[in-house]
Formats: sequence, structure tokens, C-alpha cells
Amino acid sequence: MGSQEGRSIDHTQSLSDPTPWLAAQVEQGRGLAEAARDLGRLEATIAALSPDEAAGARERLALIEVEAMLRAQGLMLAQGEIGREVMEAVTRADPEAVRLARWAIRRLNGQGALADLPAFLGLHRRASADDAPVPGLDLRPRGDDFDAAAAEFLHTADGFAALHPLARGPAILALWRMAGLSSPGHVVEPAIWSARHMAIGAEGVRFVPMGRHGRRVWTGYGPPADRLAAHLAALSAGAQEGRALIQRIRDWSARARSATAPIKGDNAARVIAVLAARPLVSAMEVEARAGVSRPTAERMLKRLTDLGLIREVTGHRRFRLWTVAV
Repeated sequence: MGSQEGRSIDHTQSLSDPTPWLAAQVEQGRGLAEAARDLGRLEATIAALSPDEAAGARERLALIEVEAMLRAQGLMLAQGEIGREVMEAVTRADPEAVRLARWAIRRLNGQGALADLPAFLGLHRRASADDAPVPGLDLRPRGDDFDAAAAEFLHTADGFAALHPLARGPAILALWRMAGLSSPGHVVEPAIWSARHMAIGAEGVRFVPMGRHGRRVWTGYGPPADRLAAHLAALSAGAQEGRALIQRIRDWSARARSATAPIKGDNAARVIAVLAARPLVSAMEVEARAGVSRPTAERMLKRLTDLGLIREVTGHRRFRLWTVAV
């Protein structure tokens, strides 16, 4: 592999050698156990939700993750802006950040096989502009050179099978950069591949979330022991915060139902269920998902806004979107 990680290599052994990583895993046994415990609690919390609520929880976690990954790459795009783009609402955000955010959300939702790197990176699909490389910015190898680098990366990554899946993350990031699979300075692509790779076999999540804590490790340097310690701490913190968010949404639902109890009928409860299951909603989506008329959807959104239970996030007269206020 190349020398892009030369500054961060533990010079006694290469980062592509599993041996120092296995030694680091033994040293960080307690941190690994805590990370696995916290991720298990997050999975159990998601598993206890209804299918719609579970899908909404995963979508919320994906928005948080993509916002943090973009920031680590120097692209400022808030969760609300990412959500608006996913729903194809109007935005004035940086087109490159928007393109990458759309790609990232789809990949965190499971699109693109990990073993097929060209498909994962969108290098063979040109139907969508979001999958096309940006001229002048995509400096990764092309053609046979990319295929060779991808094959080497996958082969080397297979040599880390003895590591616990949650401990492979920092090694994967190092291997990816050494193989040159992304342009220099690109954080999002390897971070997403790693997050999904660590979640293989997990039942409640498609990727392992780190949230804002991932920014400490996605661009990290140092020997395997230091990288793994920081990585496991970020895993624990990300899983804990993800679980706390889901619990806050659950508490919000109970509070919203209590506040709207005087309203006759079940329309309020149905609208609240939609809001709890979706990070962002439009009046049209509330109408469809709650099975109410458009005027009823708009009245309920206004009522919930006046009660301080939800907030409008676009500031537009058209294409308006709301989210729960937790």
C-alpha cells in the first residue's frame, strides 16, 4: 500500500499488519466490552419500537451521522438542510455538500454492497448526478488502477477477521487511506464503509453510529493502541447519545398526547405518531401518513407549533417542514 498514512504509522509495525491491532484489542478489552454493551442497548431500544418508529429512529441517527461526517470533511450542512434535501425541498446549501449528503444517506440506509467498491462509491452509475464524480475533485485512481487498489484493500481487510467487528473500524480507515480509494482529505466515504462494516451481523442497526464523537477518530492519527482507544470511546458515546435521543422522542410522544388530550377524536394522536416516526414532515406527508385531510393536517401542525411541541425548520412559505421539539 501507499504512504499517505506515513505520519501516523507506528514505525515498529505497519498499520496493515493485524498483529498490533490484535494486541491493542487485548489492551482495550474493557473499552470493547463497554462499546458492545452500549451498542446492544441501542439495538434493544430500537427493537422495542414499532416498525415505523424504528425506521424513523434509524433515519434520525443517519442524519446526525452524515452531518458529523460532513463537518469532519470541512463541509457545513445541518441536519435540517440534509433532511430537506432528502425530501427534495428547496435549499441554498453548497451543491457539493448536498450531493455528498444524499449519497451518504443512501449508503447508511444500506445501498451499495460493501464488497463491490465501484458500486458502493457509485463509480459505475451515472443515472443520478449525486453518484457522479465531481470534476477536479475526484482524485482517486481510475480504471485498472482503482480495481487493483480495491482488490488489495478488500484482501488486506479480510486479514483482520480475527478482530472483533467493533474493533476493526480504525484499522479499516487506515487501510482505506493507504489504498488511496478516496481523494485525499475525503472523510465521508471511508467512514461510512467502516460504519456499515462494523454493523455486519447487527439486527437493530444498519451502521454503527458515532455521531459528533466520530469527528475525533475519522481523521485520527497515531499507533493502533491510541486509535482503538479513541475509537471505542467514540462508539460508546455515540450509541449512548443515539439511545438517549430515541428515549426523548418517546417521552415527547407521551407529553404531546397529554397536551392534546382535550382535542376530540384521534386525529391528534395519529399526527403525533407520524411526527414521532419521522425526523422531518411536510403537511402533505402528515396528510398521507396520518390519513387525515390537508386542512386537518395543517390545523394540527399549527396547534402543535403553538403548544411548543414542534417547530418549523424551513422558514419558507412553501415547502414547509416540521420536526419535534425535544
